[in-house]
Amino acid sequence: MLLISSIGSITSDMFHLTLPIAEKVLRPIIVYVFLVAALRIFGKRELAQLNPFDLVVLLSLSNTVQNAIIGEDNSVIGGLIGAFTLLATNYLVVRFLFRHRRLDQLVEGSPTTLIEDGKVNRRALAKELLTETELLTVIHRQGFENLHEIKKCVLEPGGTFSIEGKTPVKAEQQHAELLAQLKQINERLDLLA
Repeated sequence: MLLISSIGSITSDMFHLTLPIAEKVLRPIIVYVFLVAALRIFGKRELAQLNPFDLVVLLSLSNTVQNAIIGEDNSVIGGLIGAFTLLATNYLVVRFLFRHRRLDQLVEGSPTTLIEDGKVNRRALAKELLTETELLTVIHRQGFENLHEIKKCVLEPGGTFSIEGKTPVKAEQQHAELLAQLKQINERLDLLA
């Protein structure tokens, strides 16, 4: 008898909503709109996750807004409604912005050129709150040794870096050399055949 009562209590706690469904739907939408606006205001740097501090902020941000999304309701159904609402809101916003490119550009922002012809744009770095050391770290990850090897570096609205070198990266050079050698081998085989 005690087991049946205990199971009834557990299922009641798991599946009984303590907040109205309309509130469960509205809370994630409000938090979603706030986070999109806040990330847009605070810049592309937050999306790029350049250093441990930025990563900690993003991870803490998700935990900070958790209660705003679920409120006093810790039920499974409440959590599922909140998660579904976030996913549905994101889907609808992405679809809407896909059809309205100008609005998408306004929401996403514009790319920022950080390096042009090997010269660092310090004003752009300051605007994006990037240090030259952080920029150098990004460039090293792309296979370049120093800033002078870069023809152009752009921080895209989504937080990714587009880097164009003055000369191809070593891996690209090796790939091109390998293709040239394969071509020579094929030409020699064609002559033998």
